[in-house]
Amino acid sequence: MDNNSSGDAVKNAFVQFKDVQKSYDGEVLVVKGLNLDIAKGEFLTMLGPSGSGKSTCLMMLAGFEMPTHGEILLGGKSITNIAPHHRGIGMVFQNYALFPHMTIFENLAFPLEVRKMSSDQIKEKVSKALDMVRMGGFESRRPGQLSGGQAQRIAVARALVFEPELILMDEPLGALDKQLREQMQYEIKHIHESLGVTVVYVTHDQSEALTMSDRVAVFNDGIIQQLATPEVLYEEPKNAFVAQFIGENNKLEGKIKSQLENNLCEVELAGDQVVTALNVQNREVGAETSMSIRPERVVLNPQENQVDNMASGKIVESIYLGDHLRLNVRAFGEQEFVMKVPNATEHSSLVEGTDVGVGWRSEDCRALDPFIPI
Repeated sequence: MDNNSSGDAVKNAFVQFKDVQKSYDGEVLVVKGLNLDIAKGEFLTMLGPSGSGKSTCLMMLAGFEMPTHGEILLGGKSITNIAPHHRGIGMVFQNYALFPHMTIFENLAFPLEVRKMSSDQIKEKVSKALDMVRMGGFESRRPGQLSGGQAQRIAVARALVFEPELILMDEPLGALDKQLREQMQYEIKHIHESLGVTVVYVTHDQSEALTMSDRVAVFNDGIIQQLATPEVLYEEPKNAFVAQFIGENNKLEGKIKSQLENNLCEVELAGDQVVTALNVQNREVGAETSMSIRPERVVLNPQENQVDNMASGKIVESIYLGDHLRLNVRAFGEQEFVMKVPNATEHSSLVEGTDVGVGWRSEDCRALDPFIPI
């Protein structure tokens, strides 16, 4: 895949990666020819599994790593050879990186003192930053006296205190429990919206990326697989990797049997069964394909004319999850489909061993390249 996002180019980009490559050993490229434009005020997330190159890109932008090839621009000027502390970039790490021997006030004052600000300016900016993360009154405490969530708020405040135009966040919520992590996602999102600062955020958590971002760059093997809004990534994945990595997904393997109108195609499954799907990548007749169907798009016991792909199945697992039932239904031989049935549905009969029908619209089933395990 061409690691070039020129089709998603941003007018008057604030951050630019131009043909950036990175190798640590001179042989293996961990970032491969990256071209990426980030708009001023945008919240862009670099998302991908471990080793995909996302954190390396962030470290190069921060100045802690040097590109092997290419250049990085900030505000139209190359920063490739500028030291990290001269780039004027705020940084939030997973481990908070607070000075344990300093009070909270002293932690936040430090980057202002480095910039030779007056004591009055420092007091004003520290107070403003603490209020922004709802931590006013904690000035005299030390990091060891804070909970994980409080420490992460202070880390965010320290990145904001000198009012940078760009903030980088590297897995900042990874050490928090699920409920606190979700709460902090919304807080960071709201801070971004109120300040309009540019944020580049790195995570391997796809739900976090979907919740917070204006756009998401999905990385794998040093290459951007897709760059799009959260909605487009989820609803219109360009390839099987993105379909599997973003959200939950059912997949069917088969071969393209014929081309139909409206970019649809017939796909032959094992056992000679045929279904129709959207031929997203215009795969040719005879080509192998991995079809992607979201669990919420699979219809339980569909009515006639409601769907154009139907099969008989049997429930092999039923899990009650409060607002919905999660059903695992075996259909098309040994193929298992995950389905999400709203709690409003009468579900007392949806138990293991029950015979049911499953179906989906062709437009909700995307015929993609063969899936390669992550």
